[in-house]
Amino acid sequence: MDKTYDIAIVGGGIVGAAAAYKLQTAYPEMKLLLLEKEDHFAPHQTGNNSGVIHSGMYYTPGSKKAINCVKGRHELVKFARDNKVAHDVCGKVVVATEKKELQYMEKIYSNAQANKIEGIEKIDGAQIKEIEPFVESIGGLWVPCTGIIDFVGTTNKLIEITKGINSESDLLTGHKVTSFERDGGVRKIITTKGRFQAKQMIFCGGLQADRLAKQDAVDLKEKVVGFRGDYYDLTEIGKEKVKNLIYPVPNPDFPFLGVHFTRMTNGEIECGPNAVFTFKREGYGKTDFSLKDTIDALSYSGTWKLFLNNTKFALDEYRRAFSKKLFLQTLQRMIPSLTMDDIKPGRAGVRAQLLGTGGETRDDFRIEYTKDSIHVLNAPSPAATACLAIGGDIKKMAEKHFNL
Repeated sequence: MDKTYDIAIVGGGIVGAAAAYKLQTAYPEMKLLLLEKEDHFAPHQTGNNSGVIHSGMYYTPGSKKAINCVKGRHELVKFARDNKVAHDVCGKVVVATEKKELQYMEKIYSNAQANKIEGIEKIDGAQIKEIEPFVESIGGLWVPCTGIIDFVGTTNKLIEITKGINSESDLLTGHKVTSFERDGGVRKIITTKGRFQAKQMIFCGGLQADRLAKQDAVDLKEKVVGFRGDYYDLTEIGKEKVKNLIYPVPNPDFPFLGVHFTRMTNGEIECGPNAVFTFKREGYGKTDFSLKDTIDALSYSGTWKLFLNNTKFALDEYRRAFSKKLFLQTLQRMIPSLTMDDIKPGRAGVRAQLLGTGGETRDDFRIEYTKDSIHVLNAPSPAATACLAIGGDIKKMAEKHFNL
């Protein structure tokens, strides 16, 4: 432990990797330490999401989500192009299947205009059929700047470039941070594989963000609650019914975008995800369970208030999680010709949602700091799309508060 790093970053998902990349490219002489607890980078939210380059159309104008998604999308596409990361700006359709959805669609369109989303168009059902022939709708939106990308490949490329800048920096996997403390002017960091020290710390802990913050004496009233999202894959027969990306008009009363169709960069087509409370923050199976995580979530008033405020949605999501037939019925709202033979069970992801004590979801990105640390407390979707913009914000915050 004779080396003292300038900054240690906890968390090797795409946001942690982007923060390291932004700092190291701006300050090549800086000695950086990045610690990821799993045996590979991007193991959780980054590696288990739908792989979509989001346009930024859904988010409140002026919010950090809206600003960083649009800015980050442009940066991300350029990075992928320059570094040969698999991606395709293929566009998507957002489709309305019921008349009541048209007013919600108008709101999204207004948001898109305010957020300066390029190329977005209102289109009718016939025009949607020209793009996605199997979709039945009464109209929708064409969003040409949405795309798909390999987010794990992006993370690994960010790590590779960062490693190549300064041989004194270390970006390590298999190092779970168990404790950290202040000792004079440095932070002592204890991991499962060794001890390190750094002048300052940045936390990009994702599903563990609140726990790391509280361990660092951050006054955080909210708590992270995990929601599992299950996917189905289209079979070889079903693949002919989807060309690229098909999204429903989201219900404004539900805090997620709804089940959608996504062509992945490897050619597979996924349908999903749903959103169900998970009894294990990093549990990807339907029956995964952690006593610690369950007690942590169910002893929190915000969790129960979220359930009470969304009882019907929660019950519907749970039913679909255990019923292929009900999941199919949701998909058939957009593509009625889909059959049970067209879908097969796929993977799952878990998203971190910061909840207030009243059950309200903290929607916007949130980063806070202490005198010698920065905490990314809330970075839900579209954080992967916005990663380079978020990394830039972390760099600016570090410059200001760490006196770089």
